[in-house]
Amino acid sequence: MSLRKETVAMIREYARRYPSAQSAIIPALWAVQHEQGYVTAESLAEIATHLELPPSLIESTSSFYSMFLTRPEGRHDVVICVNAPCGLRGADEVLAYCERTLGIRAGQTTQDGAITLRSTPECLGACGGAPMMQVDHRFEENLTSERIDAVFERLRTEPAPHEVVKPKAVAPVKGEKARSGVEGARPRARRTQK
Repeated sequence: MSLRKETVAMIREYARRYPSAQSAIIPALWAVQHEQGYVTAESLAEIATHLELPPSLIESTSSFYSMFLTRPEGRHDVVICVNAPCGLRGADEVLAYCERTLGIRAGQTTQDGAITLRSTPECLGACGGAPMMQVDHRFEENLTSERIDAVFERLRTEPAPHEVVKPKAVAPVKGEKARSGVEGARPRARRTQK
């Protein structure tokens, strides 16, 4: 399956904007995952072609980071942080509650395909809001059973994020025309020395 024209345009724009095409790998992977819901071997090869980089470099980057999915999973990705700060504020109980409520274990997907549940010992960076979980790459903090229930109820009816992402105009850098892009996927403008 080939990538959409909009996704290819974004990947090429990232390559143009960064000082090195290698710096555009992660934004390119995000763009593909936002389009397809996960990153296929074919899309890795296509990214390599568009960035003019060796396929092995794209593959090694995508396999290093756990945030890039390599197979279809639930429509929504829920990651419970069980790092020390969250652990001290009840993360293990939150994870157990989520498993009981969803009827699955961490690493599994609900039967209706709505939610894939994970836990991570790596800090997700919201220690001040512990215990927390990351839902489709957005934080839900200060979790209680009521908040968790409300999040799960919402996720059971919402489409997957990649199904609702629509290209929108990306604000132009001084002296450039507006471009199409995906919300939240715009790289920083390259700085030039004066």
